[in-house]
Amino acid sequence: MKKTQSKSQSKAQKQQGEAYVFITGASSGIGAATALELSKKKESLILTARRLERLNKLQKQCIQLGAKNVLIYKLDVQNKNDVARLAQDLEKKKIQINVLVNCAGVAKGVELFQNSKGADSDEMIDTNVKALLNITRELLPNLIRNRGHILNLGSVAGHLVYEGGTVYCATKFAVRAISDGLRMDLKGTGVRVTNIEPGMVNTEFSLVRLGNQQKADAVYSDMMPLTAMDIANCILWCLSQPPHVNISELMIYPTDQASVGQVVRGEKSIKNLR
Repeated sequence: MKKTQSKSQSKAQKQQGEAYVFITGASSGIGAATALELSKKKESLILTARRLERLNKLQKQCIQLGAKNVLIYKLDVQNKNDVARLAQDLEKKKIQINVLVNCAGVAKGVELFQNSKGADSDEMIDTNVKALLNITRELLPNLIRNRGHILNLGSVAGHLVYEGGTVYCATKFAVRAISDGLRMDLKGTGVRVTNIEPGMVNTEFSLVRLGNQQKADAVYSDMMPLTAMDIANCILWCLSQPPHVNISELMIYPTDQASVGQVVRGEKSIKNLR
């Protein structure tokens, strides 16, 4: 974020133009919440997602909250060619990027691996791993030029595996490995890399995964999960650190969740404790 940039960064960006925060998966959940919170800080934003109608609505909200500029692009991060074309278009327009927030991700199904669908596995790998790599690779020249910051949305599932989560957990282990590897490869460039790893967050995550609103609601029943805004605030805190400080990994659980599979509900929930 601009207030924490070094003098050389600020001077370079004034010469090249305003720098933008690029957010994938911005149409809902943590991506949308992050966009709204950054707007209050008067940042300039590039918002991408597949649902253009939601992006149009979000764009208006961000401008009302104080965002300097808001560019929106309909983008399926799984489409490697579309990602490359967008990155090339931004370069042609000399649009500078100093933050990449990789929020796009998906979980599909909770079946045991032997009962799971190959198509669900492919979608999770294509979105959570391949797409993250592709968009990061395409935007890296821009980020290196601006000594930027990459924030990847991982998960506590990148540390602990659970039954029925074989492939999803594997993709989040990959996000952790990618984040650590990027941090090593990018040393000396001034680019920071952060892996944000939430526990239970009440967004569309469970609805998409389970395909049923009633089942999704049951995941968070009788307990107090995190909200998308909670994670957005954590992202902003990481971005607010001075250039010599890199928050490499931030794991966030709701108080009601001690670990993966360890959740208290009912009278023991934090919302009911007196």
